[in-house]
Order: sequence, then structure tokens, then C-alpha cells
Amino acid sequence: QVQLVESGGGLVQAGGSLRLSCAASGRTFGSYFMGWFRQGPGKEREFVAIINWSGEYTYYSDSVKGRFTISRDNAKNAVYLQMNSLKPEDTAVYYCVTAKSGFRYWASSNYDYWGQGTQVTVSS
Repeated sequence: QVQLVESGGGLVQAGGSLRLSCAASGRTFGSYFMGWFRQGPGKEREFVAIINWSGEYTYYSDSVKGRFTISRDNAKNAVYLQMNSLKPEDTAVYYCVTAKSGFRYWASSNYDYWGQGTQVTVSS
């Protein structure tokens, strides 16, 4: 059974940083894309970032580009999201996701497994 478990969320002031982690189990994720989505209060779920199996390719939403960095450690079956210069509009539940391909990576339908999510709250 595939499981994705996020951690690292919390409350931070605007301008601060957080690092999210996602521990994956149930399959070998070394050949899969992994990424992050988020859903803010009253908003639709949106794409944040994705990384391919080798870490060579990464894609970000325009809203986080230059502030967030996605990385992975295949030996640990883990993916991370370093979030810097946080803004109140980054407040959301952040979900770890995995997919076999990066085709239409911005679409939630591309991803076959989702974690339970971790709350990130940025105060102004």
C-alpha cells in the first residue's frame, strides 16, 4: 500500500522559512515524479512544484518560483520543499503527490497518490 506522509508544517511569520518533508513508502519511488500541491482557505487546489526521478528537472508555479525549492532523496524515498520568503498568501494545506509521468504536471489528475497534507500558516 502506497503511503505519503508529510511533515514540517506550522505557523511562521511573513518573511520566514519552513521546510516540508514527505516520506514515501509502499513502492520504490526512484523512477517516479514527485511534487507538491496546496489548497488555501476558500481556494481550489493548486500545483506548487514537481521534480523528476533524477532531480534534473524541476518545475514551479509562478507564485512560488524563486522562493521555493523542491528536492528529493531517492535513497530515503523522500521529497522536500524548502520555502523561503513566505507570504500570508502561502497559507494552505500542502500535499505531497506522486506520478508516473510529468505530462500535464500542473493538473491534479496527473497524480495517482496523495498524502494527507500538512498545514502551513503564514502570519502578517
